[in-house]
Amino acid sequence: MKLMKTEEAVGQVLCHDITQIIPGVTKDAVFRKGHIITKEDIPVLLSVGKEHIYIWEKDEHMLHENEAAKILYEMCQNEHMHPSDVKEGKIELIADCDGLFKVDREKLRKVNSLGEMMIATRHGNTFVKKGDKLAGTRIIPLVIEKEKMERAKEICNDGSILEIKPLQPKKAAILTTGSEVYHGRIQDKFTPVLVEKLKEYGSEVIFHEIYDDDHEAITKGCLSAIEQGAEIVLCTGGMSVDPDDKTPLAIKNTGARIVSYGAPVLPGAMFLVSYYEYKDKTIPIVGLPGCVMYAKRTIFDLALPRLLADDFITAEELALLGEGGLCLNCPVCTYPNCGFGKGW
Repeated sequence: MKLMKTEEAVGQVLCHDITQIIPGVTKDAVFRKGHIITKEDIPVLLSVGKEHIYIWEKDEHMLHENEAAKILYEMCQNEHMHPSDVKEGKIELIADCDGLFKVDREKLRKVNSLGEMMIATRHGNTFVKKGDKLAGTRIIPLVIEKEKMERAKEICNDGSILEIKPLQPKKAAILTTGSEVYHGRIQDKFTPVLVEKLKEYGSEVIFHEIYDDDHEAITKGCLSAIEQGAEIVLCTGGMSVDPDDKTPLAIKNTGARIVSYGAPVLPGAMFLVSYYEYKDKTIPIVGLPGCVMYAKRTIFDLALPRLLADDFITAEELALLGEGGLCLNCPVCTYPNCGFGKGW
C-alpha cells in the first residue's frame, strides 16, 4: 500500500473503498476497492476529503482489509449462517434458521485482545430468527500482517466462535399443582400461559393433569407423562418454601438430577431445573414459580429456548444471571431487546 497525491493517482488501483457521507441521504462507497482511478474521478475524491489516496502495492507479508475480514468470518462461521458481501472491509454473519445463538466468549475475547481486528456479536444464549444479524467482523487498519492473522486463526483451531442450535419442537407435559386449583376453588390460569409460550417455538402439549399438594402423586405424574412420550415436563406452582409446597420434593423423587433449585433472577427466583434419564433420552423436568403465570417475562423466557435446543443448563451458568437478572418491568416491554437475562 502506497500513499500518493490524489491528483497524481490517475491509472492507479484503489486498495480500499472510498465512502461518501451525505447526512440524511447516504453513507456508501462512492468507489470500491480495485477501482482504477480516472481523471474524472479526481474532483469526486477531493470532494470527499481525499487529497491523498492509498493505492495498492502487493506485499507478500500483508493482507488487505477485505482478505483479513474473510479470515475473521471463517473463524466465526458455522452451520446455519452465511456471510454478507464484503463492504468497506466488513463482513456480517446472518442466521439461516431460527435457533439458539451460542458464542464462545473466551475465544471471542482472545481474538479481540490481539488488537487491529474486531468481532462484534449479539448476546449469546438468546433466540434468533432466520435473517437476523449475528455478528460483524473487520480489521481496523487497511492492511494487517499475515502472521497476526495466523495467530488469530490458531485460537479457533478446535472450533468456531459462533453456533446456532436449531430448536427442536418438543412434546410437552404440564403438571398443574395446588389444592386451590385441584378442588376448583380458583381457575387454572397458569396452563394457558405455558401453552402459548410453547406454541411460539412450535411445541405442543400432549399431557396435562392437575394435582393436589401430594408429592407422591406429582412424582408419579411426571414419570407417567414421560412414559407417554413427553420430551419436556413443566410443573407449575408449589415452588416456594412453605410446608405445603411439595413440587421440588416431587421432582427430586423422580430420580432426576437436580441442577439448581433457585436462580438469581427476578421474576423467577424459585425456578428449578433438572434432567431425567429415560432410555436414550435426557428429559428436562422443570419447576416453575407462580410469577411465570402473571409476569410478562421471567426466568422461563430465558431458559425455554435452551431447553428446546437441547442445550444443557448448568448451575454455573445460572449463577451468571445475577448480572442482568433483574427485570425492570418497563411500561412497554421490549424483551429480548433489553438487558434482561444477558449475563449468561
